[in-house]
Amino acid sequence: MTSVQWKNPVVRWVDSRFPVFSWLHHEYNEYPMPRNCNYLWSFGAISMVMLVTMILTGLFLAMHYTASTTTAFTSVERIMRDVNYGWLIRYVHMNGASFFFIAVYIHIFRGLYYGSYKQPREILWMIGVVIMLLMMATAFMGYVLPWGQMSFWGATVITNLFSAIPLVGEAIVTWLWGGFSVDNATLNRFFALHFVTPFVIFGVVVLHVAALHAPGVGSNNPRGIDMKGPQDAVPFNPYMTVKDSFAIVLFLIVFLGFTFYVPNYLGHPDNYIPANPLVTPPHIVPEWYFLPFYAILRAINFNVLFIDAKLGGVIAMFGAIAVLFVLPFIDRHPVRSARYRPLYRKFFWILVANVIVLGWVGAKPAEQPYVAIGQVATFWYFFHFLVILPWLNFVERPDPLPTSIAEPVLKGGGRLAAGAATAKPMEKA
Repeated sequence: MTSVQWKNPVVRWVDSRFPVFSWLHHEYNEYPMPRNCNYLWSFGAISMVMLVTMILTGLFLAMHYTASTTTAFTSVERIMRDVNYGWLIRYVHMNGASFFFIAVYIHIFRGLYYGSYKQPREILWMIGVVIMLLMMATAFMGYVLPWGQMSFWGATVITNLFSAIPLVGEAIVTWLWGGFSVDNATLNRFFALHFVTPFVIFGVVVLHVAALHAPGVGSNNPRGIDMKGPQDAVPFNPYMTVKDSFAIVLFLIVFLGFTFYVPNYLGHPDNYIPANPLVTPPHIVPEWYFLPFYAILRAINFNVLFIDAKLGGVIAMFGAIAVLFVLPFIDRHPVRSARYRPLYRKFFWILVANVIVLGWVGAKPAEQPYVAIGQVATFWYFFHFLVILPWLNFVERPDPLPTSIAEPVLKGGGRLAAGAATAKPMEKA
């Protein structure tokens, strides 16, 4: 890290003893970025903005929320009606969860398309999957807090799934509930955990960024090839800061449009009915961002050898996330970007369509033909990762790669020296 001569005497004094300003200058000013990164690379920054938004609005909501089964629902109504701008804080927090997942899902699928999970970014990718798991846990516990019908029954159904785990399942469920049913102890536990986990997510995000900025790692790019020299790179500031800022503004415009004009569009009307343990909703569904995994859970409605249907569904649901975690060790093809992998590109878009179908099925009742469609879509999800990708490792012949990032950008102006330009494309991926 190069030393910076700061003009401000206070900054210079602090930096000479604790070089935080030099570190920030290196990491977020002169840090080299591939010159061809497009706006899909801005969704990491967008996700960070949404995380901070969720933490801040959550802090204000926690000041007025009461974690009690007798007053939780009314305390949320009081926030909406009596607290100054409480309706705005709650709607920003409620819709912020959905848009946080939108940003993260786009971020993940961008990584899948451009091979951002491949060497040397395996640890970076796996930390990202951990962040997604923590987000899911946080969102699930937050959905319980309003204590509406869907909150109560969603908590009952999802926590009951752990009872399928052999030997320790019942003990886990009792611990989660704090008793023998979803009740006041459950709500208090979920509120405490929901308050703490965003800060845990923030800490893991710091690790995610540290893994990205580790020597020899750095950002991937649409070409999927490493930076070969200064002609391939631009400093993070102002190039990426301006691009990220523009993308963040556009994203916030859409987000605030939902917040102000259709704040309940992504929610469920049953959650505006107080929780009633004696009345089961006709159709229990989670929030939309859980629907593909919920469809995978419901798809396993048959016993497999000594594994009953309930345990099989739980294994499949968590397996859908676990397969993402080990993806860097499944897809070993030397070319990263789907731009140069014609077969992989086709299967990628089939996977995207398949996940959309799973989300659609997850929102439907557990009846035919939705069950059969969900089973086919679940089969294809695992078939893609466990069969298609290993098969492509051996059979796919990629298109020729450019000699450098700058070559396609500058129409040949960034070519490397003749010796480097004659290397085989497969060796450069």
